[in-house]
Amino acid sequence: MPAPFADAAALARFFDAARAIVGEDRVFAAEDDRRAYADQMAFDPAAHQPSGAVAAESVEHIQALLKAAAAARVPLWPISRGKNFGYGGSAPVQAGAVVLDLSRMNRVLEINQQLGYCVVEPGVSFYDLFDALARIGHPLWMSVPGNSWGSVAGNALERGVGPQPYGDHAAQICGLEVVLPDASLVRTGAGALDGNTAWHVTKNSYGPGWDQLFCQSNFGVVTKLGLWLMPPPEATMSLSLQLPEADDIERGIAMHAPLRLRGIIDHDAAWVSYVGIASYAGPRSMFWQGEGLLPEAEGAKIREKLGVGWWNSQVNLFGPEAVIAAKAKIISAAAKDAGIAAADWQVWRQGDDFGLSQAGIPSTRDMAMIDWYGGRGGHLGFSPVMPSDAKLAAEQFRRTRKRYEEFGVDYYGAFGVGGRQTVAVNEILYNRDDPDQARRVHALFDALIRDTHQAGFGEYRTHIGYMDAVAQTFDFNNHAMRRLNETLKDALDPHGILAPGKQGIWPRAWRDR
Repeated sequence: MPAPFADAAALARFFDAARAIVGEDRVFAAEDDRRAYADQMAFDPAAHQPSGAVAAESVEHIQALLKAAAAARVPLWPISRGKNFGYGGSAPVQAGAVVLDLSRMNRVLEINQQLGYCVVEPGVSFYDLFDALARIGHPLWMSVPGNSWGSVAGNALERGVGPQPYGDHAAQICGLEVVLPDASLVRTGAGALDGNTAWHVTKNSYGPGWDQLFCQSNFGVVTKLGLWLMPPPEATMSLSLQLPEADDIERGIAMHAPLRLRGIIDHDAAWVSYVGIASYAGPRSMFWQGEGLLPEAEGAKIREKLGVGWWNSQVNLFGPEAVIAAKAKIISAAAKDAGIAAADWQVWRQGDDFGLSQAGIPSTRDMAMIDWYGGRGGHLGFSPVMPSDAKLAAEQFRRTRKRYEEFGVDYYGAFGVGGRQTVAVNEILYNRDDPDQARRVHALFDALIRDTHQAGFGEYRTHIGYMDAVAQTFDFNNHAMRRLNETLKDALDPHGILAPGKQGIWPRAWRDR
C-alpha cells in the first residue's frame, strides 16, 4: 500500500541510505516483508501495513537511520520484538511507515545479583532473560506476562503486567538509555551523571523523572533499560479460589481489594471467567458444536467438565515461610467469611522442583486462546482501569457482558484487583476468516470505548487501530494532556518522523491529515 506520508521517491532514498548503514540483508522492502510486519490480527491489515522494515544492531545504526529518515521525511515505527499481538504486533499506526526492528539488539548487558536488577537491550525476550538467570542459578526472579515471547523492555515500556510481586513492569524500570528523534543520545535519572554507579538503583535523581515519559510514547528509541528483579523467596504458597455464579464477582473483588491494600497479597490477583480458562483447553467446538452465543447451560457443562467456577482466581505468596504462612491464614479466613470456595494451599520450598515455584517462568500457552472460534484466530484486548470498588467493578462487568452478547461474542473477562485500582481485562476472541464476526467485533470495541468513557474510566493500553479513539476520551480541559504531549512531541521531533500517531500523539506536520 502506498505510504500516505512519504512518496515512492522518498522511500527509495531512505532505503538506499539504510542499506549503506545496516547492509543489504538488514533492509526488508519486498511485498512479503511488508506482509510479515503487518498486524496479523487486524480487521483491515492494509490500514496499518508498513512500507518495509530496517533492522538495527547498534545505537549507531539507530542514530544514522533516524538522520536518514529525517532527511527523506520517512516515518519510522520502532519495535522491540513486535509480539504484542492483540495490540497491533509489529505494525505501525499509519500505513506506509517503515518498521525500525530492534530484535537483533538482544543482549542481557548486566545482572546485578547483590542489588537486584538487570540491564537489557530492547530485543531481549523473556525467554532470553530467564535463560540468563538460569545459567547463574536463579539468583533473582523475574515477572512475566501471560504470553512471554515478547520483549522484556517493550513489555515494560507498554506497561505490561504479570501475576508476581514485581508484576507492575513499568514500575520496575530504573534508568534508560534513549536515542532521541534528532539522533542525540541521553541517559535518564542518575545515568545523566557520566559513570554514575547508582543509575539502576535509584529513581530519585536530580531534576525531572523521564523514565515514565518514554513509556507508551513516541519521544525516543530506548536502547538500554534497567529493570528491578525480585530476590528469590524462601518459599511460595498458592491458593486456587472459585466463584460459582457470574454475579459473584462483586464479593470476589470485595475480598481481594482490602487484602491487596494491606499488603497481605503482594500482587494484583485476577479473577478470570471460565471462558478464558476453557479457551486455553481447546476450541469452542471441543465443548459445543452450536452457532451463536454459548448458552449458559452449555457453559455450566464446560465448568463441570473442567472443574472450574464461573470466576477463578489464583493467589500466590512469596517470602519467608513463617511470614507467608501467617498471611495464608488471613487470606483463608477472608475467603471463608466471603463464602468463597478455596482449595488447599500448595507450598513450594527452595530445593523443590523449580517448575512448581510460581516463579516468573515464561510461557506462550496463552496464545492457544485465539483458536476459540476456529479459523485464523484473532483477539483484541480492552482494558480500562477503575477504582478497586466492588460495586463499580460489578457494574462494569454487567455492562460489558451485555455488550458482548449484543454483538454475538462470548464473554471472556478478567479483573486484576489491586489495592486501589482494578484493571478490567476483556479479551475479545474472534475468527478472522468470518467477515461478519470481524465486523461485529469492531463495533463491539467502539461501543466499549464509549460505554467506559461515560462510566468515568479509561483504557491504559489499546490496539493501534483505536489509539486516536482512546486518546479522545482523555478530555479534561479540552484535551489539555493531548496538547501537552503534542508540545513535547514537536520540540523533540520537529520533522515528526518517530512513530507518528502512537497513543494518539501526532506531530505538527501531520495533525491535519
